[in-house]
Amino acid sequence: MNMTWKIAASVLATTGLMASLLVGCASSGDKAAETPKQTDTAAGGKVKLSVWSHWGDAEFEALKSVAQEWATKTGNEVDVKVDSDKEFQNYATAARSGKGPDILFGLPHDNLGTFAKAGLLSEVPSGLVNEADYVPVAFAGTTVDGKKVAMPISMETYGLYYNTDKVPTPPTTWADFVASAQKNGFMYDINNFYFTYPFIQGYGGYIFKNTSGTYDTNDVGLGNEGAVKGYQLLNDMVNKYKFMPADVNGDIAKGKFTTKNTAFYISGPWDVEAVKKAGVNFGVAPLPTLENGQKPKTLVGVQSGIVSTKSEHQQQAWDLLKYLSQNGSKKFLEAGARIPVVKTQLEDASFKNNKTAVAFAEIAANGEPMPNIPAMAAVWTPEGNNLKLITTGKSAPDKAAKDILDQIKQGIATSK
Repeated sequence: MNMTWKIAASVLATTGLMASLLVGCASSGDKAAETPKQTDTAAGGKVKLSVWSHWGDAEFEALKSVAQEWATKTGNEVDVKVDSDKEFQNYATAARSGKGPDILFGLPHDNLGTFAKAGLLSEVPSGLVNEADYVPVAFAGTTVDGKKVAMPISMETYGLYYNTDKVPTPPTTWADFVASAQKNGFMYDINNFYFTYPFIQGYGGYIFKNTSGTYDTNDVGLGNEGAVKGYQLLNDMVNKYKFMPADVNGDIAKGKFTTKNTAFYISGPWDVEAVKKAGVNFGVAPLPTLENGQKPKTLVGVQSGIVSTKSEHQQQAWDLLKYLSQNGSKKFLEAGARIPVVKTQLEDASFKNNKTAVAFAEIAANGEPMPNIPAMAAVWTPEGNNLKLITTGKSAPDKAAKDILDQIKQGIATSK
């Protein structure tokens, strides 16, 4: 598994996919309400399902293996292929023309809103699964405007890596963390909003107001009083506590940790193998409780599977996704460090033996799903640009907060 969430969330903004998907739509409401196809064959006979996967290499082989299990059990056929187009243009074009696959697998949930608006996603059938069997963040991430439009497969987030030779027990309070970090070293990609959001959220900032799975793009919380406090903390990390230089990036921070120059580093499961290979004895822990007593929430990504509204095999397609979600966890974990979203899988002895995976699962279960609506594309650039100004001291936190809010609102208005 690579570092999906560092880049995937900005894909739609930089490729024009959003615009290309929506061109020609009579209205988003009409498209979203399109009735999925279902043939007589799909309702009763055996079918051949087409699956496009955004997982490659070992993960792709694991997917094929689990899909074949389902095919053997049901008597259906499954054709699984890799779709390496990270911008999802291939699927968008094929799906709109009716020539796409029945299923797109491995789609980061932050892309769901755009596809849903274009009318390309079938809703998860009522009663297909018991939502209570899944961690809450799973279906929270795959719900768009109150509708469940994808099957959650796995989840990922980030946490606090710590060198157990330098720090046997991770600090849980901000005061203890500051003391240990100043002594033992701490760096992370501080100007990357994805990793920095918890420190903003922990003081009361938020991206969009979320009510029962519906985001209000008119209510942006990245310029409020809490957000200002979070931005001040980020400035302090560089200029008061001297944890890291303002121009630090992910590669530098990772290198400092893997060479044992720092004891703390914020990242996700995608870096586990590199840290192991470097010979670092490490653990993963939640971010420390902030000075206000709040536990910061990390952003969570949900890998999902979707069924095209153009598929003529709706029943079988959803049944396959249910099987993959509930029976593929062991192979997906082994192949790509994919964290399960089904509660019983998280309690399985084989999973519990993987202490690093357990740590990330616990952090993710208490995290916040990244907003999955198109307006999220308007957040990344204002945040990224202004975070650099904050950490370098070129913009005061309160001014930066106002600029961020204004720029996000302008970006949303421009995209409409």
